[in-house]
Amino acid sequence: MPDAEILRNAPLPTKVPDDGLIIVRDGDVGEPEVTLSPTRYHYHHRAEIEALVQEGEQQMRDQALDSLLQAIGETLALHLTLDGAVNYLHIGSPEFLSETIEGASTIKAAVVPVYLEYTTTNPLI
Repeated sequence: MPDAEILRNAPLPTKVPDDGLIIVRDGDVGEPEVTLSPTRYHYHHRAEIEALVQEGEQQMRDQALDSLLQAIGETLALHLTLDGAVNYLHIGSPEFLSETIEGASTIKAAVVPVYLEYTTTNPLI
């Protein structure tokens, strides 16, 4: 990953570090599909990754966010099972947002849905 700061479930900031910020959101586990004998819980979990950059010029903002998203995509492509934690991971299309901050550079962000598919014998583990 790039030198961006990575946080989990953090509130949205008013100032983004120079190298960008990545916030991983736990998302919604949803209701599992259950099979019996033996009991198994099959999840299709939707999490989110928020990528944020803050630059004065629009072209620099767009380029910084593109680079950050490319790095996230390349990293996830190398870890489609999250080192065995899930059966499969796939990425959805990002939603782009901009936030103007009075007296500061504009923040540009992308919210990337990440779908985690896994099976467990205990929904609390």
